[in-house]
Amino acid sequence: MKNPFRRKEDVKLLSQKQINRRSFIAFTGFVGLNALAYGAWRWLYHSPKEVRGVTAGAHKPLRKALEQSELAFRNTFSSNHLVKTYPKSMAAKKVRVNSRIGMKSNDVDPETWRLEVKKKDGSLLSVSLANIMALPKTDIVFDFKCVEGWDQIQHWGGVKFIDFISGYGLQDETKFEYVGFSTPDKKYYVGIDMPSAMHTQTLLAYEMNERPLMMQHGQPLRLIIPVKYGIKNLKRIGNISFSNQRPPDYWAERGYDYYSGL
Repeated sequence: MKNPFRRKEDVKLLSQKQINRRSFIAFTGFVGLNALAYGAWRWLYHSPKEVRGVTAGAHKPLRKALEQSELAFRNTFSSNHLVKTYPKSMAAKKVRVNSRIGMKSNDVDPETWRLEVKKKDGSLLSVSLANIMALPKTDIVFDFKCVEGWDQIQHWGGVKFIDFISGYGLQDETKFEYVGFSTPDKKYYVGIDMPSAMHTQTLLAYEMNERPLMMQHGQPLRLIIPVKYGIKNLKRIGNISFSNQRPPDYWAERGYDYYSGL
């Protein structure tokens, strides 16, 4: 006489074998992937570093990957693509301060401060804060993003860079490929590709939450460029220049992505 429970026992045994087999495959795959990731990390860690130039500090394979990423961003960039904006009520009342590079001196007087713009012919254009504030004002509330991983909805006010260009007849300068910005003491500096600089949401900002900029946020004038990470949003602009070669960039010289696009 057949045991009626035998089939159930066989099924149970088969199921346990399947579970064990799947567990073994999953564990082996997990170990293999981790070994592969570790091997890739060691390969990258021991790979040669890039030759110092406008960029520096990164391993050659990483810099090549960043350059390919930049190429993809450039090919898909459009001035018609706008960063999402929010109502003023959503803006942070306490705006995060992440860096004071180039702002060690606290003796900047907005009344005597001047923005120095080097024109195509080599001459200098000197612009006061009052001159800038006389241009059409624009506000933007957007999600400011940092390469460190944090973000915050912030409210800024100022002059669109394209309006500044138009207001001072700098159209010829926009034929260059890059714009360079630096602090008055030249301790902090960034290079921006011209399409991003001329994006309709790029501001020369002199207000935060509808009040004049505080010292720690770049008084009297800073760059707000929503299509870039925070490292490109230079505080306390002192100088602007134009060129067809990449201008020096503080963080790109320390291994970060030169383009830093979003």
